[in-house]
Amino acid sequence: MTLSPATAHPAAGRPAIGRTLLRLHRPALLVWTAFVVVGAGGLLWIHCSAAPRDRSCVPGDWCVYTAFTDTGNVMNLLGRALSYAPCAVAAWAGAALIGRELESGTAALAWTQGATPVRWLTAKLATAALPLLAGTAVLALVYNTVWSADQDVLVTHWAWDRVFVPRGPLLPALTLCALATGALAGLALRRTLPALAAACAATLAVRLYLRELWLPLRGPLHGFWPLHLAATGIALALTALATTAAYAVLRRRSA
Repeated sequence: MTLSPATAHPAAGRPAIGRTLLRLHRPALLVWTAFVVVGAGGLLWIHCSAAPRDRSCVPGDWCVYTAFTDTGNVMNLLGRALSYAPCAVAAWAGAALIGRELESGTAALAWTQGATPVRWLTAKLATAALPLLAGTAVLALVYNTVWSADQDVLVTHWAWDRVFVPRGPLLPALTLCALATGALAGLALRRTLPALAAACAATLAVRLYLRELWLPLRGPLHGFWPLHLAATGIALALTALATTAAYAVLRRRSA
């Protein structure tokens, strides 16, 4: 019996899953890249221009700043944007990455063409996680560097969410948690808009109430880094739970 090339080599002539996903989600990747560039650029502007300008302003002199050039305003705005970015990631993951493909039947079609459901989900999560991790790692590093170097001109405190979240590995951990939560919502609801809303709401709840989870640790732990790393560990644990649940739902749905 002679096998056709497609039968003998199911993957031959077909783009790799990762490459296909990158092409499908290129607009989202471009938006994410722009967000990282603008965020890092704004932080570097604070460090290289705004902070030295503020230090050179002699007390008593008339130093006029607009809302868009005031160091504290810009730093607070960037901190808020970074700390809420995981909510946008969750909405995208639940809607565009997972929910839309299940709702339209694209995922089911892919499962009949050599990509098993588990491989399909793994490729989607891995392809999305790499740029998200790289971008949030850069933003967290730049934010921590700027905040640590320019505290003398910044009216803020490390316990505030807009500093606590983006200043270290908690930002990448929350972003991964958002990705896993979005995938779980998409797989469970299989509808774009409901998955978007559920994933965003769940991630927002984690973002707003994460401190309540590690509040009992204030006794044995003191200072920013012990508490920040504890919160990061909690976020990673939630990521693992959401990821495990997503694969469990996928196996049940595709059985």
